[in-house]
Amino acid sequence: MAGDATASLGKRLARVPVGVRWGDLDAFNHVNNARFLDLVQEARLVWMAALDGEWMSDAFKPVLAATQMNYRRQLGWPADVVVELDVQRLGNSSLTIAHRIVAAGDDATVYADGHVVLVWIDPASGRSLPLPPAIRRACG
Repeated sequence: MAGDATASLGKRLARVPVGVRWGDLDAFNHVNNARFLDLVQEARLVWMAALDGEWMSDAFKPVLAATQMNYRRQLGWPADVVVELDVQRLGNSSLTIAHRIVAAGDDATVYADGHVVLVWIDPASGRSLPLPPAIRRACG
């Protein structure tokens, strides 16, 4: 989108098809704003689960440090969407992933876009750690 501050700057990580569920709807009969975050989370976990190598262990885990979502159009049920994930920024201990939720058969129909920031931490201390090699390889 023109003027979109969340535009992807890097590598495409994944395109994950996700179905909208009846339970995602709110009183206005469209997908509740909070459920958009669930769609993005589902896509992120599908991507990470398919990585070659450990992205999480007892010694290092990702935590969500920030989220940003632009709601572009209403999304109803039934619907099939695709969540696109791209590298926006690769830091030492953090990864910013740009996301777009688009219609399954029409990438020009954008329901939402934005980004999330993941930080890898030591669960015992809560301090940040360098990105796991599997994440760095997948994003490089």
